[in-house]
Amino acid sequence: MSTATVRPSHQALPPAARKARRRSAALGLVAWIAGVAFCLPALWMLLTSFHSEADAATNPPSFAASLTLDGYREFFGGGGGPTPWPPLINSLSASLFSTALVLVLALPAAYALSIRRVRKWTDVMFFFLSTKMLPVVAGLLPVYLFAKNTGMLDNVWLLVILYTSMNLPIAVWMMQSFLADVPVSIIEAAQVDGARLPTILARVVAPVAGPGIAATALICFIFSWNELLFARVLTGVVAQTAPVYLTGFVTSQGLFLAQLCAASVVVSLPVLAAGYAAQDKLVQGLSLGAVK
Repeated sequence: MSTATVRPSHQALPPAARKARRRSAALGLVAWIAGVAFCLPALWMLLTSFHSEADAATNPPSFAASLTLDGYREFFGGGGGPTPWPPLINSLSASLFSTALVLVLALPAAYALSIRRVRKWTDVMFFFLSTKMLPVVAGLLPVYLFAKNTGMLDNVWLLVILYTSMNLPIAVWMMQSFLADVPVSIIEAAQVDGARLPTILARVVAPVAGPGIAATALICFIFSWNELLFARVLTGVVAQTAPVYLTGFVTSQGLFLAQLCAASVVVSLPVLAAGYAAQDKLVQGLSLGAVK
C-alpha cells in the first residue's frame, strides 16, 4: 500500500501567493516599527515624569534612574505651588461647551448641504473651507481689540465663542460627508408621519449618523483642548487654560523637565481617555463616506 506524501502548506502555495505573503509580512513589520517610533516620544515623556529633576536633566539621559512621584506632587501643588485645577477646569469647560455648540450648529448646516441641498451648495462648502486658509495670527489682533473693548479679556466664554467659530467649518465639512450616506427614504417616511425638521434631526438623522457625529465631536474637542495661541494672548489668571499653564514650567530660572513631563502627561489624559472611549465610533465615523 502506497502512502501519500503530505507537503507543508507553505510549499503548496503558488509563487505569487508566497510573494504576497512575504510582502504583507514586510509591510506589517514596517508598520510596527513606525508605530513604535511614533510612540517613543510619549513613552519617553512618561518615563521622564517619574524621574527627579536632577536625573531628568542628565545628558545622556539615564534609563536606570530611580523613579519618584515628586514631579506629580509639584504639579498638583504639593510643594506649596499653584494648583492646576482651575486651568484644567477652564480647558474642560471651553472644550465641552464649544464642541456642543459646534454640533448644534453643524448638524442643520450639514443637513442643508447634503440631504436637502441648497442652491450652489458647493460654493458654500468652499466658503467654509476657505475660512481655514486665513492664518490664525492674522486674526489675533482684531480679536484682541474686540475682546478688550467689550471687556471679555480673561473670560472663558470668549474662548467658547472662538473655539466654536474655529471648529465649525471643519465640523460642517465632515458632517456633510457623513449625512450624505443617510437614506432619504427614512427621512421621507418621518415627514409622512408628520415629523418636523427638529424631530427629524434629533430622532432620525442623528442616530443614523451617530458614528460620524461622534468622530466630529472628538476632533473638535481635541482641537479646542490643544489650542494655545488665542488662550495665551486673551487669558490671564481667571480663564487660563491647561496648555497656557504648561508654558509656566519654562522660566528664566531654567526648564523644570520632570515637572513639565508630569504636567504634560496629566493634560494629555482627558484627550486620551476620550479617544479610547470613542475609538469604535471614531473608526466607524471616519469610514463613513469613504466608499460611494
